[in-house]
Amino acid sequence: MIDFIERNVAGLPNWAEQPVLAILAGLAGVVIALAVHAVLFRVLHRVARQSTGEADDLVVNRLHRPTRWAFVSIGIVLAARETPALESVWERFAPFVMPLLTGWVAIAILRAFIEAMIVRADITVENNRNARRRRTRLGIMSRLGTFLIVFLTISGMLASIPGVKEIGVTLMASAGLAALAVGAAAQPALKALIAGIQMAMTEPISIDDVIILDGEWGRIEDIRTTYVVVRLWDDRRLVVPSNRFLEDTFQNWTKTTSQLLGTVFLYLDHGVDIGPIREEYTRQIKAHRLFDGRAQILQVTDCRDATLEVRLLMSARDGPTLFDLRCEIREGMMDWIRREMPEALARRRQLQVAPMELAATPSMMDAFAGKGNGIGDVRPGPPN
Repeated sequence: MIDFIERNVAGLPNWAEQPVLAILAGLAGVVIALAVHAVLFRVLHRVARQSTGEADDLVVNRLHRPTRWAFVSIGIVLAARETPALESVWERFAPFVMPLLTGWVAIAILRAFIEAMIVRADITVENNRNARRRRTRLGIMSRLGTFLIVFLTISGMLASIPGVKEIGVTLMASAGLAALAVGAAAQPALKALIAGIQMAMTEPISIDDVIILDGEWGRIEDIRTTYVVVRLWDDRRLVVPSNRFLEDTFQNWTKTTSQLLGTVFLYLDHGVDIGPIREEYTRQIKAHRLFDGRAQILQVTDCRDATLEVRLLMSARDGPTLFDLRCEIREGMMDWIRREMPEALARRRQLQVAPMELAATPSMMDAFAGKGNGIGDVRPGPPN
């Protein structure tokens, strides 16, 4: 191919022969590379469509664009080996282009395989604890890996500049002072970054965990390197620094399992008969669609001055289901008590007593004036 191009440009002026040869050789390398890339990915797309899983399609789609530019660069490199004019031009751009393309392809490969593994970790199933843990680890590792690849790519591009390389050597000589300065300036960011890595190792939270934080109920929607996004029950988003989940106390309702216990309190009259209420609660809870069958019990937990506290214990497969179960059982039990045992409803009592008759007493002014009690009649005795 290169020989054919050289023969056809031999008749050009000397000043135009080498530039035209370099351009035509580069174009030939690009066209061949694009043709090979198109054929290769057409085959890969066909194979991916024939597979039953979605992971193959994700990997092929992710790699399609970056590999196209990688093939273009490979075609130029192969053409430059046979064309000195093209090689001299390519050598000026290769130290910047090759690390950039390598980093781009590496990030695409990393994210493609991460997304493929996330698809296999299905969190829509009922028992999704392991899938949520896997998604959490994959998300954090993907961001850390992306950060590392970007850092190495930029380092490789800057290392090709002689002036920057000399500056780097100078900075290495004073690495102690530089480390102290950078560490002091970036302490919050480094602290959050280390907290993100520690969260990936210790797993205090996972994707889709149900937590209580600052009195707010919500689910873990996203775990970033430096912060966590919590989707609250009313669709608000709470953005929390990562280190808070390692330093402060919070409630995790799905740390080991999503199954939970819940209670409903009824405040009834002191004279209520507990037996029929216990039978009705057992009937309602066992027939309820949200009850998972693990725990159900009725107990009198307190006797107050005006009411009797009755606790209904129940269980469900997760937090939202338990909330709905508690609300429906509370409504059902109170409706049954109102219809079947209205005497069990708490009421205030007033005891009627006979009226008290109070004897008349002298007024305070009369008492001080000495009227009516002989005080005014007291006379002084004879002088001694």
